[in-house]
Amino acid sequence: MSTFLKTQQAADFLEISRRTLEGWRTSGGGPGFIKLGRAVRYKQTDLEMFAERGRRTSTSDRGGTNARHD
Repeated sequence: MSTFLKTQQAADFLEISRRTLEGWRTSGGGPGFIKLGRAVRYKQTDLEMFAERGRRTSTSDRGGTNARHD
């Protein structure tokens, strides 16, 4: 069963500000989220996958198709 996190909990999990996460939710580009009525929730597994997509092998690695992911 998935663990659902509130916005602040999700921001804490990713070690980013709540405002950053809310901005991503508005503009796109952030982790997927679920709307339950007016409530916004994040699946912990979605947050983990989002963070993993940020993996890089060097500071010049832009994460393209040539990126090496271990």
